[in-house]
Order: sequence, then C-alpha cells, then structure tokens
Amino acid sequence: MAVASAPALSTLLATLLLSVALATLAPARPAGAQSLRPTPASLDRQNAQAHRQRFSFLETPAQVRRFVDLGYLVPIKGNQDYTVKEGIQFSYARPAVKTFLERFARRFHDTCGEQLVVTSLTRPRSLRLRNSSVRSVHPTGMAVDIRLPWSRSCRGWVEGVLYSLEAEGLLEANREHHPPHYHVAVFPDPYLAYVARVERGDAPREDRIRPSVRPYRVQRGDTLWRIAHRHGVSVDKIKAVNAMGSDRIRPGQVLDIPAN
Repeated sequence: MAVASAPALSTLLATLLLSVALATLAPARPAGAQSLRPTPASLDRQNAQAHRQRFSFLETPAQVRRFVDLGYLVPIKGNQDYTVKEGIQFSYARPAVKTFLERFARRFHDTCGEQLVVTSLTRPRSLRLRNSSVRSVHPTGMAVDIRLPWSRSCRGWVEGVLYSLEAEGLLEANREHHPPHYHVAVFPDPYLAYVARVERGDAPREDRIRPSVRPYRVQRGDTLWRIAHRHGVSVDKIKAVNAMGSDRIRPGQVLDIPAN
C-alpha cells in the first residue's frame, strides 16, 4: 500500500482545515425563520391542513363541477375590490377562500388604490400546470393565486399582512415568480374562527395584526442580511414588517425586528 509523503499530508491537512473554516463562515439561513419563499415545509403545512379538513384532491373537471353542484365550492366572480383574470377555467373556491378574498381585497383596494387581481383558483390535478408542484393544494379549492402589485409600497403592505396572518396560523403564503404572484392557502376552520372574533371585537382585523417586534437602530456597516442573521429571522420578514420595498438601510434608522 502506498504511503503519502509528508508534503502531500501537509497539503491534505491544510485543505481539510480550510474546508472547515469556510463551512463555519458560510452564510446560514436562521433555523425557523419565516419566509414567503416556497419550501417543502410550507407544502407540508398546506397538505396537513387539507387532510385535517378532509378535503378531496379533485382529479378531473367533472369532479370540480360536481363539488360546485354540491355547494362545496362557491363561485368567485369579483367585485369592486378585486377582479378575476380572464381565462380561468374554474372560478370557484372553498367558502373560506371567498371570505378571505373579499376581506383582503377591501383593505388592498383602500391601501393601494387598485383592484386585487386573482390569477388562479381551483385546478384539478388533470390540468396541473407544468411548473406547479404535484403536492399543490389547488385541487382542494383552498388556494388562491394573487398577482403581485406593481408598487413596492403596496407589495410591502401585502407581504406584511400575509406574514401576520401566517404567524397566527390562519393561512400559508408563498411568493412565486413564474409568473410573479402570491400563492395563498387559506386554513378554513382557523380563519373563519378568527373572522368571528374580529366581528365580535375580540381580535384586530387582518391589516392591524401586529406581530411581536422589538426596535433596532441601524449601525454603520450594518446590512439587512447581517441584522436578520443576528436576530434569527429572515430578510423577507424584516422587509415585510417594515413595509420595505428594497434592501437599502441607513445608519440611525430604526427597524422593527419581528420575534423569531
């Protein structure tokens, strides 16, 4: 058996030490950090809710029409606050999704000065889009896709509200890019129970939920990533809570840092 020479062993040892050092210094995503990015964990939570509700994953257009006839799915037609994109084959969803849309769109319209645009609703598995996950909950009728608004401040408002509702366990939201939209899976029982509390005056409405935060004054040399990493939250979440349209910060600025 060949034995490595001393110089070769020294080189190997140096390479190993360098690898360990780089692994230690490499940017790591904080454990448990919340983000609107689609992840397997997010899909797990959506599917867990679908099974908890005993929702069927509809396979064919005929099954969708049958669920409409039975009243399990209701028409989503739009109103003064939101519009449904032309060409959607099945403009139906679970009743809780309709409730969410009408409430969310009303605040969106007031804040952004434009109608919310719905780009997708119930979609049977036989009509699954090429770039969608095989585990999508669209076939259950509990999901809606919303077009990204053009305004950065409006996007900041949308993401702040979605984060707050997600933190309360009322829905799961993802920001997707092809095409740009928010995918929102509404959790029917928790969301409708929350709406009942709002109507009784026992809970703040959707755009007034304030997640637990603590103030942080930006120091010279800080970046948004460093601040997020230091506090164990995601950059996306800090931006959403502070309604930020970019990563730009300045020394002396006070940011609300959401609790992890």
